[in-house]
Amino acid sequence: MEENEQKSILKKFYKSAVFWPLVCLVLLLIFNLIINPGFLNIKIKNGHLFGDLVDILNHSVPLMLISLGMTIVIATQGIDISVGSIIAISACISASVLLSTSSVPLAIIAGIVVGIICGMWNGMLVSFIGVQPMVGTLILYIVGRGIAQLITGGQILTFTNKSYIFIGTGYIVVPFAVYIAIACVFLIYYLMRKTALGLFVESIGVNNTASRYSGINSRRIIFSLYVICGMLAGIAGIIICSNIKSADANNAGLWMELDAILATVIGGTSMNGGRFYLGGTVVGALFIQTLTTTVYSMGVAPEVILVVKALVVIVVCLLQSPDFRKMFIKKSKTTNNDYKVKKVAKV
Repeated sequence: MEENEQKSILKKFYKSAVFWPLVCLVLLLIFNLIINPGFLNIKIKNGHLFGDLVDILNHSVPLMLISLGMTIVIATQGIDISVGSIIAISACISASVLLSTSSVPLAIIAGIVVGIICGMWNGMLVSFIGVQPMVGTLILYIVGRGIAQLITGGQILTFTNKSYIFIGTGYIVVPFAVYIAIACVFLIYYLMRKTALGLFVESIGVNNTASRYSGINSRRIIFSLYVICGMLAGIAGIIICSNIKSADANNAGLWMELDAILATVIGGTSMNGGRFYLGGTVVGALFIQTLTTTVYSMGVAPEVILVVKALVVIVVCLLQSPDFRKMFIKKSKTTNNDYKVKKVAKV
């Protein structure tokens, strides 16, 4: 009985959306270990953990946060391509408040509130006005960095407040940002898997019209999801801002919305909505960050990095596709059957 239970657990894990992203992540780590034998080494200095794996985990936190927001939005057949701009706005507002008031709590609250307001704007356009998600979030995607430029006056704001910088660079055994990521992951997991909200999200993603007729207030739920996505982007903006000790309206969160979409898709969430996988998204974000670190460590030219990332992501998505795997299984079975027929004919 125990063997049967173990086999059933293994079969379920193999069929789960997390399996192939996790396999690809492990293969990528092995590749890094081959080119750099000390890649997996983790040292303790002054009570802190140091190593390549710790750095990857630390740098993946902002991507992980916006990917979680992207996942719950995509689950309703929506999308938010403005998260990169929201990161820039949040970072600039937070840095501006910090420089003008020297209050760290006020700067943090300002950055999060701005992210929530941006999420409310996107949610209002998509859920209540009925604008298509791509078009609705495209508005803030374009205008957002202009707003960030107006906030900073076209300058890069720098600061030296140690308490604020601790958010992105501080350590409590592991980087402090990791604790923020863990808290956000558990919060989103609780909302989506331990309350009725997750069922409503999946229902809306499968058939929005049927959900409304069954009594689900889909507009309010979609609105709340965009607010959560904006809030997570605001937190990511604060972490990025404190990590680099400055707020750059042009480069903060640049192209991160694309990495967030890739992490979500790699994690197994379908762009058609419905089922979503938060654990797969976390693994996908770690994979994207590990891939980025790998490419940079190999000394690949900056203009080629995006091409390399695209090729690797294509391979991962193909491996993850059941139809693609079935196609090769059928070909292998056909080849074996032809071989057996020829062998019998010879006999």
